[in-house]
Amino acid sequence: MPVHRPAPTLLTALFTLLLAALSPVPAQAGPAGPAVPVRGSAYMGTGVLAHDGQSGTPRTGLATQTEGVDVASYQGDVSWSSLLSSGVRWAYTKASEGTYYTNPSFAQQYDGSYDVGMVRGAYHFATPDTTGGAAQADYFVDHGGGWSKDGQTLPGVLDIEWNPYGSACYGKSASGMVGWITDFLNRYKARTGRAAVIYTATSWWTDCTGNYGGFGASNPLWVARYASDVGTLPAGWSTYTMWQYTSTGPTVGDHDKFNGALDKVVAFANG
Repeated sequence: MPVHRPAPTLLTALFTLLLAALSPVPAQAGPAGPAVPVRGSAYMGTGVLAHDGQSGTPRTGLATQTEGVDVASYQGDVSWSSLLSSGVRWAYTKASEGTYYTNPSFAQQYDGSYDVGMVRGAYHFATPDTTGGAAQADYFVDHGGGWSKDGQTLPGVLDIEWNPYGSACYGKSASGMVGWITDFLNRYKARTGRAAVIYTATSWWTDCTGNYGGFGASNPLWVARYASDVGTLPAGWSTYTMWQYTSTGPTVGDHDKFNGALDKVVAFANG
């Protein structure tokens, strides 16, 4: 004989809905892939490991190189005296991103490296999909990216690499990207009197600028490659000024080599 069960009461139904809402639901990447990071959280090399391979160690026998680091807000307060003791002699700090973000740790990082006697500079993480190149150069200079001829201040850096927030080339054609970079570099030079350094990876540069070779004569190169050597450089450059060789160095920050002895670093700072 079938058993008669009374219809659920309103209270029972509400309790069932509450249990369903509180039950853990597995995180899903969805059709768009992993969750997009928060704007402002990008840093120099943020896309290099994902696109260009693993961290490397420079091979022995290279010409004289000077150790450096680059840092951003996620490192927080940095012990610059410890880094100096470990052999680091120059540093770059993220100052800004787009026209919407400034590094809350900038003062401690930028001034702290200077205070212990390092040669230091600032970099800007470019987002060509948000505002124009000239506008971002102005924002950078206005928020710590300037330059002074004091022997301890390096020229500003345009960090142009994979877009962590969307399409790798920021939705721009190769010619559109070259135009955006040109606008940034021209405005930075007009504001500071110095040519900005370009930080990039050869594979991104090839994909997103069509391997444009027109900046090598005027803008120093900071190449990102996590390997035992720098490999093939982007078109237009026959040598590099700086090389980011790892994101997992022995001390805080990404680690870098300046292509020359410390006196060359100081000369580069002075322009």
